[in-house]
Amino acid sequence: MSAMAAADTIFALASGAGQAALAVMRMSGPGSGTMLDALCRRRPAPRRAVVRTLRGPCGATLDRALVLWMPGPGSYTGEDTAELFLHGGRAVTDGVADALVGLGARPAEGGEFTRRAVRNGRLGLTEAEAVVDLVEAETVAQRDQALRQLDGELGRLYDGWAARLRLLLAQAEALIDFADEDLPQDEAERGAAGLRALRTDIAAHLDDGQRGERLREGLVFAVTGAPNVGKSSLVNVLAGRDVAIVSAQPGTTRDALETRVVFGGVPVTLVDTAGLRETDDPVEAEGVRRARERAARADLVIRVFDGRDNAYRGDEGSPDVLVASKADLGGSAPDGAIQVSALTGSGLSGLRTRLDSAAHALTARAGPPALTRARHRAALHEALAGLGAAESARLPELRAEELRLAMRALGRVTGLVGVEDVLDTIFSRFCIGK
Repeated sequence: MSAMAAADTIFALASGAGQAALAVMRMSGPGSGTMLDALCRRRPAPRRAVVRTLRGPCGATLDRALVLWMPGPGSYTGEDTAELFLHGGRAVTDGVADALVGLGARPAEGGEFTRRAVRNGRLGLTEAEAVVDLVEAETVAQRDQALRQLDGELGRLYDGWAARLRLLLAQAEALIDFADEDLPQDEAERGAAGLRALRTDIAAHLDDGQRGERLREGLVFAVTGAPNVGKSSLVNVLAGRDVAIVSAQPGTTRDALETRVVFGGVPVTLVDTAGLRETDDPVEAEGVRRARERAARADLVIRVFDGRDNAYRGDEGSPDVLVASKADLGGSAPDGAIQVSALTGSGLSGLRTRLDSAAHALTARAGPPALTRARHRAALHEALAGLGAAESARLPELRAEELRLAMRALGRVTGLVGVEDVLDTIFSRFCIGK
């Protein structure tokens, strides 16, 4: 094995660290096959799992493990790859790692397997990001969104736009460089129509209420109201544990307390805020200011009032979800409010249903695949600006330059677009050079 091949071969645990029944060690790179031969003496047939005794450099037995050999390019990374399904003891995994280092491999850096898959064309950029989202998914809805993206749904949409943009640029370049050729008379009009259509599609994709990003990152629901109306009790019941201190003394909650819950398959940060009232206490006043600030930034506000008051007298404006608390002590709820009791559980099922519906509505997918990252959004805004500038450009040279800038911005999402792609489109579309 050459030193270069060994240096470019990486390994890492694909399973979690710590003691477990099994641990999965992955290798990738040109030296994987030779290293596997050194460990188990007899490399298995490709993609066939077999049991082998693994031995160290001095012949000492390291483990008896399941071994899988996957030669490139038909592997996750596109390189020669091996996986070792080891017993999960620390001594076993450390021993195998030391043996691999002794054979010339190096520990992989964070995300390096997926980075190699992108580099070798096994995954697109959006699909690689979906791998991370799938690993970090907390709920079914997050998992489903990540799987759709991993399946290439978002990448296919962006690749389609990139192809349309290449055609627009090819048309613009042809009108400049081959003005004396026998080009279709309506080519400029068709290019302008295609430009408008692409702008419309990208703008509609951006105007999605950030549903995909909200689902990936989670929502924020703020619970607000006057002191002693039962906010903390409600948060504790919804969270299923004691998050906030409950006391009859007003002003107990001074800062925003957060807990993670799930509504409608969507992760939600539920925030218990300080009671809203005028106060001379500077600490409580700061808590009130922070409560109003969190409410202003929240995806949804749950405004709580004491149901015995028979009316909502808050000053925060139109509520998102209005809750009349302390139903066990009497009172009633005005139209549109949900009457609950944190003590008896009365009305909580209806409140949870309402919150499930709200979370689903804020993240529901409709039509094309949703944007999932701020990186995509920024690049698409830049591409949209370039298309707008191209549409208003008076000179064909300026129009072509703006289209190139738009394509470069879109390329940051889909992958780089080369000059050869544009030239291929020109010659196939207009048969230039005949």
